[in-house]
Amino acid sequence: MKKGLKIATIGGGSSYTPELIEGFIKCYDELPVSEIWLVDIEEGWEKLNIVGNLAKRMIRKAGLPIDVHLTLDRRAALKDADFVTTQLRVGLLDARVKDERIPLKYGVLGQETNGPGGLFKGLRTIPVILDICKDMEELCPNAWLINFTNPAGMVTEAVLRYSNIDKVVGLCNVPIGMERAVADLLEVEHSRVRIDFAGLNHMVYGLDIYLDGVSVKDRVIEMVTNIENGSTVKNIQGISWEPEFLKALNAIPCYYHNYYYKSREAFEQIRKDAETEGTRAEVVHKLEKELFELYKDPNLDIKPPQLEKRGGAHYSDAAVRLISSIYNDKRDIQPVNTRNNGAIASIPSDSAVEISCIITKDGPKPIAMGDLPFPVRGLVQQIKSFERVAAEAAVTGDRNLAILALTINPLVASDSLAKQIVDEMINAHRKYLPQFFN
Repeated sequence: MKKGLKIATIGGGSSYTPELIEGFIKCYDELPVSEIWLVDIEEGWEKLNIVGNLAKRMIRKAGLPIDVHLTLDRRAALKDADFVTTQLRVGLLDARVKDERIPLKYGVLGQETNGPGGLFKGLRTIPVILDICKDMEELCPNAWLINFTNPAGMVTEAVLRYSNIDKVVGLCNVPIGMERAVADLLEVEHSRVRIDFAGLNHMVYGLDIYLDGVSVKDRVIEMVTNIENGSTVKNIQGISWEPEFLKALNAIPCYYHNYYYKSREAFEQIRKDAETEGTRAEVVHKLEKELFELYKDPNLDIKPPQLEKRGGAHYSDAAVRLISSIYNDKRDIQPVNTRNNGAIASIPSDSAVEISCIITKDGPKPIAMGDLPFPVRGLVQQIKSFERVAAEAAVTGDRNLAILALTINPLVASDSLAKQIVDEMINAHRKYLPQFFN
């Protein structure tokens, strides 16, 4: 009989943790988890306690023999773990506010994982993730690292390139959200829909769409482009694209393509929101306060529906589905971030890509997609260049590389502007960027 599994979740005090716990409860029959270690840092201790106690109540209600441990000791949590999940935010939401507000002063999009915000989240996050990888090499060398921490593509790239951890998978809830949106559009069960995904994290395209194994891409594009008045109710993730553009693209873009294909509109919307209701980080800050007040209720023993407003819908579905498929060698198809290994001809083989994979006990096996379609290839390659240079800047603390990365990024595309933004943001985040000041 297989022993129970030990899961270590770094960033366990996150408001998303109940999602993960719900997933493990639902999947217990095929994923015999016996220990969940929720780890956080000193500043997150209060949240860790609140969310950890909710996790314990959820498991008690389910009547399952899973022990939940709350700790600030990462090494104790990692010792002999089978799976390590990372969902951390270096600098907490205060850092995200700076990522979103500072670029706006320069007329540049301020967003968490795209443009300057994505660069600086990567610069703060990658050294911390690489430290976790060093601990894993020593304490749980056979464990799988399942990374949800954004920017997930850049983080996966850095782990593959600068650590000795091969068993790493980056995960995002965007592809599963796209699949569910298509299923809703077609008014069928999610299990009947599959999309061929290829590209990068937050820059992934649905190259083909299948219903019961038969391609329905043309039908879906027709349905999306014919929705009256760009209604967001049934549209793919609430974005209304120009019909001519979508038909010519002949692929389904993800929500984050908004920032590249609708740059002006996206910038204006974000600038306006920042002036009226606050940046997304400031909105999330209020949402989280409300969530943690709910989580404190000793009678609450389920994941509250309000959590979906936080933006983490289907996160547990994606996470637990992936872990179960690795553990049970299911060989089903899921979109994840992994080493390309030639699956996308137009991206270097050793780079991280987001792509549909067969999930085995030995990890994801990317499905060969050939070349990316010509209309999307250049943009994806440009963002991959940005990610590669950004990851190197994060590891070396080289300011010049940070400026180069931001200049390559199409949301900035100016070396003098990149230099100004990098200098201001390096100083704003000084506490979390020691590599640039040593």
